[in-house]
Amino acid sequence: ILKFANVVDRKGKLHKLSVPDMGMSYRHIDAPEDYIFTSAVFQGNEDDAFRIIERMKEIKEKREASQPVKEKTGGSTFANPTAKELASAGLPEGTKTWQLVDKVGGRGLLIGGAQMSEKHCNFMINTGTATATDLENLGEEIKRRVLSETGLALRWEIKRLGIKSF
Repeated sequence: ILKFANVVDRKGKLHKLSVPDMGMSYRHIDAPEDYIFTSAVFQGNEDDAFRIIERMKEIKEKREASQPVKEKTGGSTFANPTAKELASAGLPEGTKTWQLVDKVGGRGLLIGGAQMSEKHCNFMINTGTATATDLENLGEEIKRRVLSETGLALRWEIKRLGIKSF
């Protein structure tokens, strides 16, 4: 359980943020974008060491079975749509991004050295030769297909920095 986090702002000033200060929700916080998180304090729950190790093993095995953890990825590529976004596009509640990517033929799609994972098609993989342009083009092609076929505009979950490469 997160207790607080230490951050530094663009001017070098240190801040200590409590959980309410961060306005946390699923994969989102309401901290200024220029904050750099330098440390955090967590409080765990006591339990039997063997049970903890077994639970950690279960989680790791489940992740390895469902995600391309041994590949070069930036993690989940696109955010899951909100209930409001799904409703606006006339899609069923609970629809996940990977389902939309799969539906539009994105699973395994390759552009240059960038590929949507066969294992979990909301993960973009650098096959070893991908350029920034390849990654951008692949992501934009997936977004274009999903918008064209479903009416839903995917949102990048990967934080992209710098100038567009194309």
